[in-house]
Amino acid sequence: MTNHFNDENSEEEQSFAALLEAYSPGTDTDIGVGDKIRGKIVSIGKESVFVDTGTKIDGVVDKAELLDENRELTLAEGDMLELYVVALSDEEIKLSKALSGVGGLNMLEEAYDKAAPVEGKISETCKGGVRVDILQRKAFCPISQIDINFVENPSDYVGQTFNFLITTLEENGRNIVLSRRALLTREQEKDRKEFYQTLSVDTAMDGTVTRIMPYGAFVQLSSGVEGMVHVSEMSWSKTANPESLVNVADTVRVKVIGIEPGQKPGLLKISLSMKQLTEDPWNSAGEQFHEGDKIQGSVTRCANFGAFVELAPGIEGLVHISEMSYKKRVLKPEDIVTAGETVSVMIKEVDLEKRRISLSIRDAEGDPWVSITEKYTIGQTVEGILEKKEKFGYFINLEPGITGLLPKSNLNKAAKPAEFEKLKEGDATAIMIEVINPEERKITLTPADTADEQNWQSFSDASASSLGALGEKLQLAMEKKKSTR
Repeated sequence: MTNHFNDENSEEEQSFAALLEAYSPGTDTDIGVGDKIRGKIVSIGKESVFVDTGTKIDGVVDKAELLDENRELTLAEGDMLELYVVALSDEEIKLSKALSGVGGLNMLEEAYDKAAPVEGKISETCKGGVRVDILQRKAFCPISQIDINFVENPSDYVGQTFNFLITTLEENGRNIVLSRRALLTREQEKDRKEFYQTLSVDTAMDGTVTRIMPYGAFVQLSSGVEGMVHVSEMSWSKTANPESLVNVADTVRVKVIGIEPGQKPGLLKISLSMKQLTEDPWNSAGEQFHEGDKIQGSVTRCANFGAFVELAPGIEGLVHISEMSYKKRVLKPEDIVTAGETVSVMIKEVDLEKRRISLSIRDAEGDPWVSITEKYTIGQTVEGILEKKEKFGYFINLEPGITGLLPKSNLNKAAKPAEFEKLKEGDATAIMIEVINPEERKITLTPADTADEQNWQSFSDASASSLGALGEKLQLAMEKKKSTR
C-alpha cells in the first residue's frame, strides 16, 4: 500500500510540474530576434493579430501590417502566416513582416545572417542608386535592385518605405548594401509555387494585360506568373490583331488551355484563350446565313484556288477562282481582290457540318449575259475594243464581260479591210451586231462600214421608188387637166 501511495504522489508532482511549466513565463531558447516562424492565427483583435509560435507564448503582429491594398484584412483564424521575430521578452514575442525599429549592429547581423527583411525608407537619390534609412543606419540600394522591373527614374521612389534584404554588411555596419529586387523575387517565387498548386487546364480566371506583341498578348495571372494569349485565341475573327482587341492594363477573362515546362527551371509555360470563353459563331451560322443571300465580307487571304472572305467574326467562306468574275478571265485571285478588301458576295452553299460556305463574287455583281438581248439588237452599230487577234478572227470587247467575235470571213465585207488589219490590241473600232446567241454566250460581229453601205443602198432604192411614184401621179394629173379643157 505504501509503495502504491508513493507512486500516486510522484505522478501528481509530475503533472503539477507540467502544468506549471506550461503556464510559466519564458520562451524556448531556440527562438531569437530575426528568426522566421510559421504559425497559425489563433485570434484577431481590434489592433493586433495573435499567432501560435510553437512556444508557450503566442506572437503578436500589428493588424495594420497585414491589411491588403484596399486596407482590408482578408485573413481569418486558422490561416497560416510566415513572420519574423523583431522583439523578444519573457512576456511577449513581437512579430512583423520585416525587421525595424531602433536597430543596432546585432539586429543588422541577425537580419543579414538569416536573410530577414528589414524596413527602410528611401531618403534620396545618389550615383548609381538611392540612399535608404534602415535601423538607424544609412544604406545603399543600387538602381538595378530597387524593383523587379526596370527603374527609369529613381526619384519616384524617394520618400517611400519598403522592405529590403541586406546583401552586404561590412565595416561594423558602415557599408550596407540592400536589395529590394531580391526580396520581391523571393516573395514572387513563394506566391508562384502556391499559385501553380491551384493551376489546371480549363480553369477560367481574370488577369491583367502586361504586354502586347504582334503574335498575341501576355497576361499576368498572379504575382510573378504570366500566360500568353496567342492572337488565334484572342477572337474568333481571323482578321483581328492584338492591338485592336486589348490594351495594356486591361483586365481580361481567360481560360487555361495548356501548361508546359518553361525554359527556366521552376517556371511553367501557360497558354491562354479568350475566345473559348465566348460562344462559337458556327453554332448560330445556320440562322444567320442562307443560300442566295447577298452580303458583304472582308477578304482574309488568297490562295491559288480562290479567296477566303470573312462574313462575320469566326465565319469564313470561299470564293473559288471560277466564281470571281463573269467579266474577265481570272488567272489568280489577286487579279480581282486583295487581302483586307471589302467585297460583295452571294452565298451559294452552306455546309454546317463541314463548316464551309461557298461564295460567289460574280453572282453578286450579276451576269451581264442575262440582259444581253435587251442591251443589243441585230444590225446595231456599236463601238468595241480589240482584245485579241487570232487566225480565225478578232475578239472585240463590247463592255466588261461581253466579248464578240469578228470572223475573218466578215473582214472582207468591210469597205476598207486593210483598216481592220492595222488595228492593235486596245484600239477602238466601230462594228455591227450580226448574230446574238445568249444560250452559248456568243455574239458574232461584222464591220460597221458594211452596214453603212447597205443602208445607203436601201435608202437610195427607197428614194428612187418614192420619186417614181410621185412622177406618175403628176403626169396623170396633168393629163386629166388637159382633157377637161
